Amino acid sequence: MASSSKPKRIYDVFLSFRGTDLGKNFVGHLYTALNQNGVHTFIDSEELRKGDQISVALMKAIEESCIAIIVFSEDYASSWWCLEEAAKIMECKEQGDLIVFSVFYKVEPKEVRTPRESYNKAMNKHEFKFGKDSEKVKRWKKALFDAGGLSGWHLNEG
Repeated sequence: MASSSKPKRIYDVFLSFRGTDLGKNFVGHLYTALNQNGVHTFIDSEELRKGDQISVALMKAIEESCIAIIVFSEDYASSWWCLEEAAKIMECKEQGDLIVFSVFYKVEPKEVRTPRESYNKAMNKHEFKFGKDSEKVKRWKKALFDAGGLSGWHLNEG
């Protein structure tokens, strides 16, 4: 008989962020602080190994984490990889397998939820590429709406 056990928890925290915005500053400091305090944290620049299939490795890491922190920044939605991560994170949250925290870094939560400004521009590009009614785009919009509605931290500077 097949077992339907939950995935083994390997990481305390999975960090989801747009690298071009935040990799060397805010997220780098957050990652360092978490690790220095004994929090085993997945960050793609450190944990992905050469030869790993990126999409499979990222989705598995999300499933193997206890907590996910989504750092929403101005360009987060321009990356379909980030949107796939957000969708997977929110799917795991809905299943009760993951605690999710949102950080709004120089963006307003309503910009993420609705979407507005840079998020609207990015989603329009994705709709053009994948189709306005594509299941992929619908999943991403729902993930942004749900994650943008979470209580989180709003950081404008520093």
